[in-house]
Amino acid sequence: MLIINVKSEESIDRALKRYKRKFKSTRILKELRRRKNFVKPSVQRRNEILNAEYREKMYGDQ
Repeated sequence: MLIINVKSEESIDRALKRYKRKFKSTRILKELRRRKNFVKPSVQRRNEILNAEYREKMYGDQ
């Protein structure tokens, strides 16, 4: 749980902006999306190899 201490002279909008920045830096949303659907290790490795081949094909001759 993220805790943001709102200072007395600080506006709510500014505190909300700090909260969003802190939330983004913790990468919670990325972890939730990763855990949403399980990918077998063999499938994950195959996708990494295919992506590497694609990148090599597209950007390898530059």
